[in-house]
Order: sequence, then structure tokens, then C-alpha cells
Amino acid sequence: MTGHLLVTGFGRFPGMPVNPSAILARRLAAHPRLRRLAVSPHALILPTAYAAIATHLEPALAAGPCAILMIGVAARARRVRVESRAVNRASRLFPDASGRVSARLCLEPMGPAARTSPVAAFVLRRLRERGVAAIASRNAGRYLCNATYFRALHAGCPVVFLHVPPQRRDRSADRLVDALADVALALVGRARVASALP
Repeated sequence: MTGHLLVTGFGRFPGMPVNPSAILARRLAAHPRLRRLAVSPHALILPTAYAAIATHLEPALAAGPCAILMIGVAARARRVRVESRAVNRASRLFPDASGRVSARLCLEPMGPAARTSPVAAFVLRRLRERGVAAIASRNAGRYLCNATYFRALHAGCPVVFLHVPPQRRDRSADRLVDALADVALALVGRARVASALP
């Protein structure tokens, strides 16, 4: 099977000078278990700006990943949130890291009201089996997490978005990275099965 595993995180934004999603994305892409994949993991750290959808995410999607694992930080979260959907809406109340707000309330004028992830429930079970305190969520927000997820869900491959609490460099963070590696392997496995179907 051609393609690669795309792992995304975000750069800094107001109130979050060091974004743990970027650290997790890089650590996950370098995880020893993923090195044994027949497809290469690739970490993409997205600037926390709406312009990054066109300048960074679109080219990454055009490269044809076989599966996408997206990570964002939720500053007030205490558990990992597995996002099951993204909505075709953006808030104009909160500027991005460049100081700009979304140009419009509707992310894609001709797009659906929402897009859902068929693998979200599977990922939630997998994380819980690995001992991660994960919960289901249907609200990816109205910021860059939602906007990038909405676009990625149109890619035609397994995609899931995880909101993580602010992380410390300790054993709990190591356990989370190991669990995410297991999820990534499972997503690639599902993509392989789907590509083999007639």
C-alpha cells in the first residue's frame, strides 16, 4: 500500500507558548514501533493560523496519507477527548496566533453542516484498553482544531482528532505516546484492509 501516516500537532498560540500537541506529534512520529511500518510516519506541526489550512494542511493532504491522527491541546481538559465530528462553522470571536479571525463563519460554503469520523469510537475503545482516561466528544470547538479536522475528514482515509490536556514530561506522557502509537498502528491497519477491498 502506498501512502504514509500523517500525524499533526499545532504550534504555539496566545496563552500556550509551548504547545504539547506539537511535542506529542513529533514523539509519536519518531516512536520505535512506528518505524516498523511499511509506511512512513510524518509529523506536521501546523501554525495556529487559519492560513495554515491552505499553506500547510492542504499540501499534506494532497500527498495522499493513508491515515491521519490529529492532536490538539485543550487547556482545561483533564482527560483525552476523542472528537467524533467537526462542524462547518468558525468563530470570529477568537483571533489565531497571527491575530486574524476566520474570514467567514462557514468554513466551506458548499460543504456539509458537519463531518464525522467513522473511526472515533474504535479509537476511544483502543485508548481505554491501553489505560488512557479518554472520553468521547462531539464538540471540537470553533477554532483551528475544528477547522483543520473538518478539512481532513474530507481526505477519504481514516482520520481522528484527539484533544489532550496540557502534558508534563513524565511517565503519564510516555504512556500516552505508547498508547497513541498503538492507535496509529490500528488506523494504518484499517486503511490497509480498506485498500484491499474490491
